[in-house]
Amino acid sequence: MGKDRILVVDDDHDILELLAYNLEREGFKVMTLDESREAVAVCKSFEPDLIILDIMMPELNGIELCKQIRLEEAFRETFIFFLTAKSDSYYQEAALDTGGDDFIEKIIGIRLLTNKIKAVLKRKLVIRKRIPEIRVGDLVINRRAGSASVARKDIHLSTPEFELLFFFAQNPKKVITVDSLMMNLRGMDSTATGNSVEVYVDMLMKKLNGHWLTKIDEGKYTFALRP
Repeated sequence: MGKDRILVVDDDHDILELLAYNLEREGFKVMTLDESREAVAVCKSFEPDLIILDIMMPELNGIELCKQIRLEEAFRETFIFFLTAKSDSYYQEAALDTGGDDFIEKIIGIRLLTNKIKAVLKRKLVIRKRIPEIRVGDLVINRRAGSASVARKDIHLSTPEFELLFFFAQNPKKVITVDSLMMNLRGMDSTATGNSVEVYVDMLMKKLNGHWLTKIDEGKYTFALRP
């Protein structure tokens, strides 16, 4: 089996060099591109398993580029992560609405991005925040509204609890560690720690009345497809 392929598109050469160095150390095959016009053509020849895009690029910005990539049948399910200096909620929503799977601020750090990439490509966890809604039996998780309900009755969740539930529901039957949960919360809560994540999970389990979510060992959880 060959190495997983990652394409990075960013007009910042320092970022390209840093990402290439860190990702190649993790065993990935990396191609970098410092302009966006040829990115779709490069995707077709390189066939990446994951794409990292900056938003603010000259001529064709990352949002428009993401739209073009998603129009290609071969890349409908390819992971696309945005790494950007833009922290505004407007850009985050636009990135996810146009087909981005996750949005990471450059200020948070390259290490977080590397860990998320390892999670999806090596550990086969799913991080797709562009999915508008997940249904598991009578549990409905609506990303656009940031809400969840069981049998049409709302469950009142904090933002971290909602993010955790959305992540769990995308990865049913898998053993999810606190480290993976903390990684997924980072970016929207840079202060997340192992202890705080476990507190959030405990509160989430109570709000689900002990259904779907189970603690199987210290710091390890699993999400069921049935309550």
